[in-house]
Amino acid sequence: MNKRIQTRKVKVGSVEIGGGAPVSIQSMCNVPTFDAAAVLAQTQTLANAGCQITRCAIPDQAALDALPEILAKTPIPIVADIHFDYRLALGAIAAGIHAVRINPGNIGSSDRVQKVAEAAGEAGIPIRVGANSGSLPKGLYESKLNAGSSPEDAMAEALADAALGQAAMLEQFGFRDIVVSLKSSSPFATVLACRAFAQRSDLPQHIGVTEAGIPAHGVVKSAVGIGTLLMEGIGDTMRVSLTSDPIQEIQTAISILEACGFRKAQPELVSCPTCGRTKINLEAIATEINDFINALKAQGKTINLQKVAVMGCIVNGPGEASHADIGLAGGDGKAAIFSKGNVIATLPEREAVQFLKQEIEKKAKFSK
Repeated sequence: MNKRIQTRKVKVGSVEIGGGAPVSIQSMCNVPTFDAAAVLAQTQTLANAGCQITRCAIPDQAALDALPEILAKTPIPIVADIHFDYRLALGAIAAGIHAVRINPGNIGSSDRVQKVAEAAGEAGIPIRVGANSGSLPKGLYESKLNAGSSPEDAMAEALADAALGQAAMLEQFGFRDIVVSLKSSSPFATVLACRAFAQRSDLPQHIGVTEAGIPAHGVVKSAVGIGTLLMEGIGDTMRVSLTSDPIQEIQTAISILEACGFRKAQPELVSCPTCGRTKINLEAIATEINDFINALKAQGKTINLQKVAVMGCIVNGPGEASHADIGLAGGDGKAAIFSKGNVIATLPEREAVQFLKQEIEKKAKFSK
């Protein structure tokens, strides 16, 4: 396990954030919050995929009215995403929300922020505040540029100052259960900002690269930004922000955590690059097995395997993937099934794929 920077601990429902707790995975529902059935269906799907906290937009009274039903049945904690109207934050807290996300700068006067802080304090729930490159206080970024900072450094300094200012606004009212986020669409600026904040505060950080884009680009940007921070011990909870089905956010987040050593893969799927020795449709088979594993996980199952291998030939099969619990190595129209380097069956290609699926499914059990 990588060394973590010690931060203050807060709780969102049953999920601990900071204080050495495991890095939790978040997402956001993209269905209208007033449709309680749709929110609950999506939340269950996200939870099955590995999401631990989700966020719902609360833009109006209709969304607020749906919260009691949602909160009574949700499988994971929910954060109310509030902008502009402090009364919606108060209503969400009264409904039993597990946390609220506000931007004190657009809530209005300090007395309105104080009312939200006091209500959250009485309810015993945290508040997440955030600094975003698209909504910084007017003139803050420009002042950093004028002082001689590079554009990336100026953005990072402005994000850190803005986040510290928002947290200080809550702390002046005696509220301390705060989570902060500092996000830019630039992975570099995001990393610089989160580093700067971590040096100046012990508040837990929600990390991510905002507006990362469609998966083809957003997955890479998120992996670079989030992965760098995690490897430096920064980050207590995370969201991968993609223009896609939020399930892909969860799958990407899990992959980042596994690659950074914060989670053990269940299982890790390895496959080799194709070469002239490959005589099976390796890409299609590897994709099929990956989708099969994800489908089992989406059912709420845990797979008791550490490594599954899909390899193109016998050279890369039992040899290079000898540590795999179970694997497939292609031949000419057939494939060998192996376990811990030992061949246990040789079958026609399609039969081998089905055999591998059966062996994986045997190790899949519903999580308790």
